[in-house]
Amino acid sequence: QVQVVESGGGLVQSGGSLSLSCAASGSISGPNTMGWYRQAPGKERELVGIMTTRGRSNYADSVKGRFTVSRDNGRNTVYLQMNSLSPEDTAVYYCNLKSICINVECRPYEYWGQGTQVTVSS
Repeated sequence: QVQVVESGGGLVQSGGSLSLSCAASGSISGPNTMGWYRQAPGKERELVGIMTTRGRSNYADSVKGRFTVSRDNGRNTVYLQMNSLSPEDTAVYYCNLKSICINVECRPYEYWGQGTQVTVSS
């Protein structure tokens, strides 16, 4: 089975930067998205940024221009570079891997990481 493992969370001061990594292991077939969601206390889980196998990305408006998602398809790894952090970015960040099914033979899948805490102090 595929496993998704995150790393890089921690405590950072407001205005600082932090980088997260997520590595997927196992057999991954076909096109997919890899990226990041987050959940703050008392709020629903929300999109941060995701990227398709071919490099197309989608970001939440709140992080555009500050966060960057990148992928290394050969290593099945996705990164999140976070700059200009503010306390509003404090949340548990989750890595997500989800199939993109465009063919009949596609077998859909979705995997989540365990989450990593990002805390931004004011």
